[in-house]
Amino acid sequence: METNNFKIRAYGWQELAILYAPDLTPESAAKRLSTWVKLNEELTRALQQAGWRRGQRVLTPLQVQRIAEYLGEP
Repeated sequence: METNNFKIRAYGWQELAILYAPDLTPESAAKRLSTWVKLNEELTRALQQAGWRRGQRVLTPLQVQRIAEYLGEP
């Protein structure tokens, strides 16, 4: 059985993206996460309400929580 050890904390964008796409290069994983956020208008709004701005490199715990709420935990 797999144990999920994901913790809500501050993450770098690329660091979080790698958790969602461990099979991709860090750059590709970051692009994929960016695409998922861009295509999900509700997630984009929730992130913006949490203070997120496009191009931000470090996500706050609240922003990470919003991503996990919409995409599920990695």
